[in-house]
Amino acid sequence: MNQDRKKKHHLDSSFQLKIGESTVLEALKRFCRAIVEVFGERYLRTPNANDVARLFQVGEQRGFPGMLGSVDCMHWKWRNCPTGWGGQYSGRSRSPSIILEVVADYDLWIWHAYFGLPGSNNDINVLESSYLFANLAAGTAPSANYVIKGKSYNMGYYLADVIYPKWVTLVQSIHDPRGPKKQYFAKKQEACRKDVERAFGVLQSKFAIIAGHARLWRKEILHDIMTSCIIMHNMIIEDERDINAPIEERSEVQDVGVEMMNDGGIEQFLARHKKIKDKDAHFELRNALIDHLWDEYTNSEN
Repeated sequence: MNQDRKKKHHLDSSFQLKIGESTVLEALKRFCRAIVEVFGERYLRTPNANDVARLFQVGEQRGFPGMLGSVDCMHWKWRNCPTGWGGQYSGRSRSPSIILEVVADYDLWIWHAYFGLPGSNNDINVLESSYLFANLAAGTAPSANYVIKGKSYNMGYYLADVIYPKWVTLVQSIHDPRGPKKQYFAKKQEACRKDVERAFGVLQSKFAIIAGHARLWRKEILHDIMTSCIIMHNMIIEDERDINAPIEERSEVQDVGVEMMNDGGIEQFLARHKKIKDKDAHFELRNALIDHLWDEYTNSEN
């Protein structure tokens, strides 16, 4: 019997695949680069008109008409950060890290991913550097029309933490809500905003390589690794998505043309950029959402 066990062990060990460390790393780099090149256009696209319509419908069902998802950042600790960059990439944790900014929706699909800023930056610095609102400022984003309390709006928004700036495209919670209306709004906003936090958790649980410390030296390789993990995450979401969910898809949409940057183009770009950062419009939108949530989901009065 012992001889049989030894024979079986010998046969099992003979089929083990032995690869050198350098070969494994090279295979990893080529695999990630191939994933990005082949599938990036589909699984890292910005929302088109049909996507916006779907997101708006789900957002309205959850009490937030015009919501496109939730935005937040996470830090990927960089163990092999070059010594000369240590101070630049070290934040409050005093450990070098690289920041990932994402937008996730209700089923954890990641629509936007911006990776690469040093960990010493905060969420506001990352937002200012990223291209999240580039299409909107350029006038090439799909139309986004919705109504709250009888007033029409034409720019979608993302739910965000209180650290984010007060822009019309970002709806924050209320740090210290006073009164039942604001308390109810804060509760609903924070519940929906957990979508992006759940997306981070699911992403790290699926791919151990980004759950631990980054162990490579070159940032462009780390970028490919992170991007390929996000692409494969979206592939899994697509495969597991309930295709029978009661969400209406728009079969006919109008293409959005790209505006040329002519004499008036620069002025229009600056005007749209200023509109995105309109603080008064931010508070107006948030107050409208506070009233909408209270009127639609409670039977109480002021």
